[in-house]
Amino acid sequence: MVDQAQIDALRSVPVPPQDLFIDGARTASGRCQNRSIVTPIDGTILTTITEADAGDVDRAVKAARRAFDSGIWSRAAPAERKKVLHRIADLIEAHQLELAVLGVRDNGTEIGMALRAEPGSAAGTFRYYAEAIDKVYGEIAPTAENVLGLVHREPVGVVAAIVPWNFPLMIGAWKIAPALAAGNSVVLKPAEIASLSLLRLAELCTEAGLPDGVLNVVTGEGAVAGEALAMHMDVDVLAFTGSGAVGRKLLEYSARSNLKRVYLELGGKSPNIVFADAADLDQAAKVSAFGIFRNSGQVCVAGSRLLVQRSVHDVLVEKIAEIAAGMIVGDPLSLTTQAGAISSAAQLEKTLGYAAQAADQGARLVTGGSRILEETGGFYMQPTIFDGVTPDMTLAREEVFGPVLGVMTFEDEDEAVRLANSTVYGLASAIWTSNLSTAHRMIRAVRAGVVHVNTYGGPDITVPLGGVKQSGNGHDKSLHALDKYTDLKTAWIQL
Repeated sequence: MVDQAQIDALRSVPVPPQDLFIDGARTASGRCQNRSIVTPIDGTILTTITEADAGDVDRAVKAARRAFDSGIWSRAAPAERKKVLHRIADLIEAHQLELAVLGVRDNGTEIGMALRAEPGSAAGTFRYYAEAIDKVYGEIAPTAENVLGLVHREPVGVVAAIVPWNFPLMIGAWKIAPALAAGNSVVLKPAEIASLSLLRLAELCTEAGLPDGVLNVVTGEGAVAGEALAMHMDVDVLAFTGSGAVGRKLLEYSARSNLKRVYLELGGKSPNIVFADAADLDQAAKVSAFGIFRNSGQVCVAGSRLLVQRSVHDVLVEKIAEIAAGMIVGDPLSLTTQAGAISSAAQLEKTLGYAAQAADQGARLVTGGSRILEETGGFYMQPTIFDGVTPDMTLAREEVFGPVLGVMTFEDEDEAVRLANSTVYGLASAIWTSNLSTAHRMIRAVRAGVVHVNTYGGPDITVPLGGVKQSGNGHDKSLHALDKYTDLKTAWIQL
């Protein structure tokens, strides 16, 4: 059990300037340019990271290709790869507090959530795919007489992964672990403002016995390092989690380069639908509040649209508003904090802008809406609720990625479905009802990759996460994630 004293002992530990991680070691950039990393806790400079250029990305990809072609990992026995992934998980667990605190200082997630969602989740992810390595294999086809049809699963080669700042270790593990389990080499590009825990993970992977060059980390601007990685002619697959605008660019870069496969998880505007027959409105209110306000709303599956049946609208909104107003927002390294910092000054300004726009467009502010704790120098915002939101409002259509909830009202099931499906996104959703038939109909009708019923959040590594419409393609988590990182090769043998 982690206590506050252990966390406080790490909150001010100096973080040295961070170089790239290529071919098993930290290495400087040919660009000789660094980026200052500002901690959202108090707005001070935490450290610097190296700004990689196209030459650095090329070095990383070449190291990954050499490692792959050598067969030191790609042709290693499944049992050997399994041992290494388990050792990586062991080391993540051994360093979980260090990794969690480092990540919180980098991006502002509240430490209670960070411990579970970052090293806790990452270790579990590596263990899951370690166990999958020797259990997922090829097929024998039912072919014609005197013919043997074999379907081999083979690693794709060099995988590029670009991950966001909100849960870098968790989402990084969702991409790294299955890619490594399948025998690939990886070049990872973290978000500019949240690279520290993934650089440390790369060191732990080497310590665990992962061969040099199999995992490389290049840091810096998406417009430079990210573009170079997406344009590289020797990257076979690109996996990305982030914004739709960047996702579109990555598809363009694929078309302009080698037609590498691109898998995109692009966020959402997820509907949280509460029917009047929900069994426990107190529970629905509590779970719905944390479904949008945890990590200050910086969660891709956040239930940012609350759709409430008219007859229970007033009582449910009042309950959620009471929870929101009472939430402890502040120092993310305190175990009592329920919502930490906004990740950056720019993200805070953007989120406050959405709140102001919602008011201008006629939504009614129920609670919150303002920056708080400005005297700390950090980036904090009140949990915010707007009622009377209509489908044409910006707050109903665009992903805010902050602690802002928009409330809409519906009369019946048909209207709930229309409102739920009225955005370009389709990542997550939730249904609150005590009627089993209603639940099943809504599961079918709502266009989303994940549908929660009488809960919000919590799907574990055993089930896939992916979206429909403009929330992207492909899936993280579960055995289905391996499909992104393997090729099928048919052998047709005349006997």
